[in-house]
Amino acid sequence: MTEPLPDHGLADAVADRLRADIQSGVYSPGDRLVERRLADRFGVSHIPLREALARLVEEGLVVRPPRRGARVASLSPRMLEEVSSLRVVLEQFAMRRLRGRFTPAARDELQEIVDGMIRAAEQHDLAMVHKLDQEFHEYLWRLTDHALLMEVAGQLRSRVSHFYRAAAAPLGPDGLRRHAETHQELLDLIASGDWRAAEMAMQKHIQAAAQRIADARLTRPEEV
Repeated sequence: MTEPLPDHGLADAVADRLRADIQSGVYSPGDRLVERRLADRFGVSHIPLREALARLVEEGLVVRPPRRGARVASLSPRMLEEVSSLRVVLEQFAMRRLRGRFTPAARDELQEIVDGMIRAAEQHDLAMVHKLDQEFHEYLWRLTDHALLMEVAGQLRSRVSHFYRAAAAPLGPDGLRRHAETHQELLDLIASGDWRAAEMAMQKHIQAAAQRIADARLTRPEEV
């Protein structure tokens, strides 16, 4: 049974729940989001539900074609390329912002995240690897002390987060561990102060994630 929604803003609460469901794979790309069923599930009227869906449309997680109802957004090859190329720009900018801000304490905290990710990969705990992967990047964004970067980078990753997770699902323990270990390589380069190498490694890291999505055939042609 679905847990009761908190009292604070029903539209916010519904949007939060639906966002989490999409990103965790409860709803798959292309799945219809039938308002009546969702309203019954969450115990809300259609007004906050429609507000929630409108917010997820703005975030790119949901689409509402005219006269066809809402559904979970699919990812076209073009959108994958656009999101990934823009993520490269933002993450490399973050690398430049880290100069003078990266401390031994930050290294220690990031190392804990990476160690946890490698342990989770060895246990083939995909959900935990995905969670710690997100935490790793979010920690780097916070270190930049750049609020708009955090907002925009977070929005971009949110648009494709569930695709990253789905693309990693077919990886065996060795492949998942290799993915986790790329974060160790990134951390070592950042800690070394070789910022150019760190930028290039970050680009390779993001492009590899995008390629996994393409290889897993999770993209769909744009609808005309």
